[in-house]
Amino acid sequence: MAPRKKSLLIGINYTNSKHELKGCHADVDNVAEFLSYRGYNNSHQDRVILSDNAALSPSSPYWPSGHNILAAMDWLVSEPGCTLFLHYSGHGAQIPDYDGNRGGTGMDDTIVPVDWETNGQISSTLLHEHLVTNMAPDCTLFILMDCCHSGSAVELPYVYRSDAEGRISLLDNVRKGVQLVAEAHELFSRGFTFDKAGEAKQLLAGATDFFRGLKHAGEQQEEEEGLQDGQFVGQYGSEKKMVTMFSGCRDDQTSADASIGGESTGAMTWAFLQIMRQDQNPTYARTLQLTRQLLDEQNYKQIPQLSCGVDIELDNMTLLV
Repeated sequence: MAPRKKSLLIGINYTNSKHELKGCHADVDNVAEFLSYRGYNNSHQDRVILSDNAALSPSSPYWPSGHNILAAMDWLVSEPGCTLFLHYSGHGAQIPDYDGNRGGTGMDDTIVPVDWETNGQISSTLLHEHLVTNMAPDCTLFILMDCCHSGSAVELPYVYRSDAEGRISLLDNVRKGVQLVAEAHELFSRGFTFDKAGEAKQLLAGATDFFRGLKHAGEQQEEEEGLQDGQFVGQYGSEKKMVTMFSGCRDDQTSADASIGGESTGAMTWAFLQIMRQDQNPTYARTLQLTRQLLDEQNYKQIPQLSCGVDIELDNMTLLV
């Protein structure tokens, strides 16, 4: 029996505000059409659409307030054994990292609900908790995030980026920290002078600080003593959830609200759907490369990224959509 498919589509134009966007409602319509061809049911039991279009009022459960967005995310990931799809088109921003889980950046990526001016934004920490930590067993979740500052919007540990020539780089938070620990222990194991001991201690402290920076709020701090290669993985990325996310840009970039072919659209959403029209079963690597290529051809400076909850074979694995 095929797994149940559920989808959550969020499009916010911030209509009649000074922050108004043009293409987010159209993005939702276009993604909904794409999903219907991929076997996703458009019934209310299987698909939720949140939008600030004129047909809805702020009292509607489908109005994209912060509360409704988080409630819809909880619904999306609540049942085991499902294939899940989330699309967000709207504003993205950054806020100071009050809970200290983003290391040296000092900022959390956010998505911006329609009621953000009164009730605030939704931080990457909250998004991770509601979408990844709370996801029921045996599910897969595919996220398409079309907004500014979205590179780490769900705080997934494995991050990939393609350059203009199609070469893919792994920007891997977990491995970066573990490598620092390994280097420190190697210095100790070889025997050391006073200077080497100082260097090793500095490396080890750096790794500890790095992983402390990635921990979620409320988790207990680990002591430096007794740290072993690989132990840190349990602090970040150990959930091993099959969550993949294509985001429209790096954390420090904006994502374009575009007009392509005379229609308003998000540039990332447009590029992704173009790729899916050309190839129904592209690999993760090919999708990342082509997305970068299409955005470059349209003269957009944003650099798309792929983030994963587990380490996957990008060249061999087709999209779980």
